[in-house]
Amino acid sequence: MQMKLKRITVCLALAFAPSAFAAEPPTLPEVEVTAEKLQPLPAPNSTGLDKNNLRHLRSVTSDSASLMRDVPGVSLNGAGGVSSLPSIHGLADDRLRVKVDGMDLIASCPNHMNPPMSYIDPSNVGALKVYAGLSPVSTGGDSIGGTVLVSSQAPVFAAAGEGQLLKGEVGAFLRSNNSAKGANLSATIASESLSLSYNGSVSEANNYKAGGAFKASGVTGRVGHVLALDEVGSTAYATSNHALGLAMKGDGHLVEAKIGLQSLPNQLYPNQRMDMLDNQQTSLNLRYLGDMAWGNLEARVYHENVDHMMDFGADKRYWYGMASGGLVGIAGSGVACGPIGPTCATGMPMYTASKNTGATLKADIALNQKDILRVGGEYQHYTLNDWWTPSGGGMWPNTFWNINGGKRDRTALFGEWESHVNPAWMTMLGVRFERVNTDSGNVHGYNQATFPTVATPVLMHNQIRDAANFNNSVRAKTDNNWDLNASGRYTASINNDIEFGFAHKTRSPNLYERYTWSTWQMAALMNNFVGDGNGYLGDVNLKPEQANTLSATFDWHASDREWGFKATPYYTQVADYIDAVQWNSATNSPTAPLLANQFTVLKYVNQSARLYGLDLSGHMLLASNGWGEFGVKGLLNYTHGKNRTTGDDLYNIMPLNAKVTLTQKIGSWDNGLELVMVDSKKNISDARNEIKTGGYNLVNLRSSYTWKQIRVDFGVENLFDKLYALPLGGAYVGQGMTMTTALVPTGSVPLWGTAVPGMGRSINLGMTVKF
Repeated sequence: MQMKLKRITVCLALAFAPSAFAAEPPTLPEVEVTAEKLQPLPAPNSTGLDKNNLRHLRSVTSDSASLMRDVPGVSLNGAGGVSSLPSIHGLADDRLRVKVDGMDLIASCPNHMNPPMSYIDPSNVGALKVYAGLSPVSTGGDSIGGTVLVSSQAPVFAAAGEGQLLKGEVGAFLRSNNSAKGANLSATIASESLSLSYNGSVSEANNYKAGGAFKASGVTGRVGHVLALDEVGSTAYATSNHALGLAMKGDGHLVEAKIGLQSLPNQLYPNQRMDMLDNQQTSLNLRYLGDMAWGNLEARVYHENVDHMMDFGADKRYWYGMASGGLVGIAGSGVACGPIGPTCATGMPMYTASKNTGATLKADIALNQKDILRVGGEYQHYTLNDWWTPSGGGMWPNTFWNINGGKRDRTALFGEWESHVNPAWMTMLGVRFERVNTDSGNVHGYNQATFPTVATPVLMHNQIRDAANFNNSVRAKTDNNWDLNASGRYTASINNDIEFGFAHKTRSPNLYERYTWSTWQMAALMNNFVGDGNGYLGDVNLKPEQANTLSATFDWHASDREWGFKATPYYTQVADYIDAVQWNSATNSPTAPLLANQFTVLKYVNQSARLYGLDLSGHMLLASNGWGEFGVKGLLNYTHGKNRTTGDDLYNIMPLNAKVTLTQKIGSWDNGLELVMVDSKKNISDARNEIKTGGYNLVNLRSSYTWKQIRVDFGVENLFDKLYALPLGGAYVGQGMTMTTALVPTGSVPLWGTAVPGMGRSINLGMTVKF
């Protein structure tokens, strides 16, 4: 049943202020000036989550980004089972700066299947901090939508006189819908000055089932393999993460080293034409923290290697070519053939390898008892190779170089002045300069027999023409970007705070936006990190996006925070917003008129955009009696996005949505009944042929019981097994012959028009034991 606006308003009226998901303002590291300490940093539009806030969410997800689902203004763009992409006020993916333990990680994949938060398991997340729009220049940079800071468990040391400390936690979970299961272990052995820790986790799941049949066919393109009509193809995954930490402290100094390893043998994607069939990541992260007479000093150096591979997973056709049954196949499926050649193709292997090295140096200088000067510098060197080895048929006879020798280097300097003028006023002013250098080498397609001297458009779907145009272009680019932030906090009374600010933010294009080059539909379809089923190609001349944001947060609360209510209106205007226009491969120019109700090819272009909206959040204690403490908490999010150049709506904007949770705490029990309400998505991007989705209501139950060192979590997601489409889930292309498109039923080629559905009812159980 479609949700009505008045129903949301009534429900939200029950919720009167920030709840657990709108935590207290973050605090600065302690800086001794005299006998007093500086007050907490004013952080407009920031939300902090610690391990207590996150605990009940860990049993229902293996996706760390979804731990932010109760943060006002945050939504999640659908992807793989452990790799959803957070969106803040309609700005997602690379438009956000996501730092994991201080490292600027980058998705090294033409589908962004390995985003930063996929490299840390929910069980290892110690704290999350989200800055919406007005991120300080010391935490922002190369982003326009906000900043997400993810921290793993902090090192633990033995207390003075305690001797040796040994502690840890072991946990496991089961989820019924997709037979998900997993386990985690953390352990620390420490003295007063030395700490050695290990964190490890494994998880796996089968395809999940929707609340009912959502498609007309179960054919996968593989002989003998048919999916049920309620089974969401290509949603299975398996992953493991391991981290080893060593920390030493003494005399106000801390040195920490962390080694990370991810091995991900498969993560399938319902809204992408390829699947991740291997992802190996290793990282080394070194940090120094020093408590000086004048303030604090922090230094960090890190390095990351990623080896990534994609091909067709178990639910997508693998054999192609006339020898496998041609386009239609045998009853929609391709039959095994060999050897590979012009008439036989075995999958479409795609490889990505990247190296990421970074360094930061930051100082917090206590100028006096009221002022802090924060200065620092950052450096990042990132290289990327993306190549597709020949597999036969149209992918023949040479290697297709999607990006060859891609490079993206960032150098930044920033200064930030935080002033505690008086007990009522706190202000922050900051400026940041960042230089971004990008470049890429020469490329070629599968067929280079006459490359590069002949540019006949019909040869191999314009691969020769497109490669020649790209190779003859000036690809080395330098962007000089400026960020500004002016924000403050005014405490009008013990019951009322006002946070406000202005920010100018700049983001340079990523390598896939600038340097993907082929207009060939099949190749373009492989370059897509928004999950809409379309194909994309880059533009070497793209300019950086520049966003101006105004925002304010009005916070009414009881003096003891027993109740409260927050309202955050915001407005953002983006110059040179990177959107996309439909592209005609034959003429190498924009498509006119627009193709409707079908998958197509688009090219990235700079345009202008405007986004505005409102976040509401709150909590209130309802009663406290012999049955426990009863409360209510809630949030409402509204975002509107428009392309000011074309008048089109922006893609993947979450419709009006709200959440209300009734809570009860009694003794060792902590229970909740949650109602999720989402309006229909009607404002869609015509250029991308975005799919409309209907409104829906969901009911979730959760309960936890703690006894000594044991915690048990139980819950039911989607209690009434509702069938619904995910507004940000993208187009369903999770099965069949996904390498191409069709306007009418053709074999097992996915047709346009089906949105990825959400998960049906799932009964979840989790347990953790501390030692």
